[in-house]
This record gives sequence, structure tokens and C-alpha cells, in this order.
Amino acid sequence: MSVELRQGDEEAFFAAPFHAYSRDTGYVSPMRGDVRRMLDPRANPLWSAGNPYAFWTVHRGGRPVGRIVAHVHHQSNAAHGTRRAQFGFFDCADDDEAAAALLRAAEGFAREHGLTELVGNFNLTAMQQCGVMTDGFGARAYTDMVVGAPHIPRLLTANGFAPFFPMRTFELDLAAARIDGLRVLGGDDGFRFAPIEKASFAERMEEARIVLNDGFADNPMFVPLTAEEFRFQAGEMMSILDPRLSSVLLHDGQLVGTVVCIPDLNGLLAATGSRIRWTTPFHYLRYRLRRRRAVIIFYSVVQAMHGQGVMGGMLARTVTALRDAGYRRLGITWIADVNAASLRQMERIGAQPLHRLHLFRKTLA
Repeated sequence: MSVELRQGDEEAFFAAPFHAYSRDTGYVSPMRGDVRRMLDPRANPLWSAGNPYAFWTVHRGGRPVGRIVAHVHHQSNAAHGTRRAQFGFFDCADDDEAAAALLRAAEGFAREHGLTELVGNFNLTAMQQCGVMTDGFGARAYTDMVVGAPHIPRLLTANGFAPFFPMRTFELDLAAARIDGLRVLGGDDGFRFAPIEKASFAERMEEARIVLNDGFADNPMFVPLTAEEFRFQAGEMMSILDPRLSSVLLHDGQLVGTVVCIPDLNGLLAATGSRIRWTTPFHYLRYRLRRRRAVIIFYSVVQAMHGQGVMGGMLARTVTALRDAGYRRLGITWIADVNAASLRQMERIGAQPLHRLHLFRKTLA
């Protein structure tokens, strides 16, 4: 029985990972509505900014067993001097024929747009979910972390893709976190934390975007986020915000840092199948009463404050807030191996590597 490739089937795109992966893979999908928003050219500013894209699913026996998105991020190519197309959401059963059909479709898209390289996963940019899991399979992931099966790297390699740009995610046991000796911010030193609360959400998140763009400006893969892009990515956070955890940092009234930390949603998403159902309110109440895991989506310090212990002070304050709020474990989304300073910070506070990730690329004739 041969496979069938379909383009533009949103429902199959959402459903594919549930057919491709077994439960013990630990895959947790974003909400179905969020997946649809990401694919909607009227909703996602990445597409309205003139970036072409297409998505496919592959079906065997009438069931979707794989999916992929291919797109061109013109702003990234301009910033980094590349001529690449990006692929994302590559989720597939351990099925050589299905994987080849998906990857050939993405390669064809890249060639049609005159590009010389195909790179992924980007779901959909480097400031969203990024990478292909290459180790740490089975370790329980946190919100906004990529999860895949051990056969995914093999399928990519079999189709001519090679790993590069290694990354890691981390997990911190908050009871054992080593924050003594980190800089204490606040009081008479001119530093002040302003919590990100619902009443000031829009203002504070715009400040977080400004700090993120400044602090990450020299990082590989980074592309400054427009206000519209950032609102699109961050808007959903307001409904699950815990104002004790996220903040912006000011020094003498000037923005210098931010930590965006949210409760881990993966337990809730897994319980509801990432869909709004009649049982969802029950699961949400249960989740609110039992949440003990949180995840740092990003943290940043403006370049003028690099090397002054400010990041350590921000992490110490966040760990203390998490402990006081009853959280027990903290996840940290991907840090690239080239980011030696952030890796040293993880080691210093006692965070342990959770998953290994790589980007995969293929040069196109």
C-alpha cells in the first residue's frame, strides 16, 4: 500500500503526530486552535510579512502518519546572509516512504523559490520551538520544548540531511537549586522588578520584547521580533499567566532585563488531547490545583549589562519566587552549545541537561 501526500489539510496536520507516535514518546501537541492560527495567513504575521509557506500531510491506509511545513523566512536570510528554506513540524511515523514523500515536498518548495539549503526544525522560527531531538528520549518535556521519536534523526539522515548547531534543554530541581552567591538585585542598588500581570500585560510584554531584541542581537539564528510577531506568539500566555513568575527588570528606571516564566501546560494538554472539550474546565481546575512545574520561555539582559551578574540575579529571584509559590521543578528551553555563558549559568545553579537537540540541513542542487 503506497502513501498519499496531501497539501493544505489542516485537520490531518493536527492529527498526524497522534498517529505517528506512541504514547511513551511523550509528544504533547499545542492546542488545535493554536496550530490553526499558526497556519492561517490572515492571523500569523510571519506569513503576512511576505514569507511564502506550504504544508503537507502523508497518509497511509487513510490515516495521517506524518506532516511537515516548509517556508522562507526572508528576514532571517537577510540577517544572516543565507539562502535557505526552513522546514518545521516534521513529525512522522517510522516509515521510510512517508518520510521521503514529506521531505521531497519540502525540498521541491525550496527549489521552486531558488534557495540552496533546507534547514529545520523551525516551528516556525528560532524564537519558537526549534530543533530535532537527538537524545534524552523519554524524558518528560515542558511546554514549548520539541519532542520527537528516536527514528526521526534516522529518517532525516537517510534523506541526505546532516545534524549541526547542537542545543540542550535543561531541568532544575528547585529544592536543590544553588542560588547562594548569585547577585541580589533590588533595594538601594537602583534595580526594581516589575511583575508581568494581566492588568499591565501588553505594556510589560512590549518591554520584554525590547529587552529580548537587544540582549539576543548577536546570537546566531536570532531575528529581531516585530511587535506584531511578538504579540502573536505571546498573546496566549495571558490566560495562563502566574504573575509571581514573570517580570521585567529596571535599573534607575531603564529597562535592562526580563524573565518570562509560565506554568508548564503539558499535563493539561495531554489530558485534553490539546482540544477544547466539555471536560476541559474540569481538567483546567485540576491542573491549577496541582501545578508544580514551570518553564522559562526566555530570559534576556540588555547588552550594556552583560557580564555584571544581572542574569544570575534574575534567575535567583525567579527560583525564589517559584519556591515560594509551591513549584518544584523548572524547565529551561533550548540553549545552544555556542552560548557558553548561559551554559555556565545552568551549571552554576545546578540545572541538569534534559534533551539534546540539533538542527538538520541539506544542501540542494
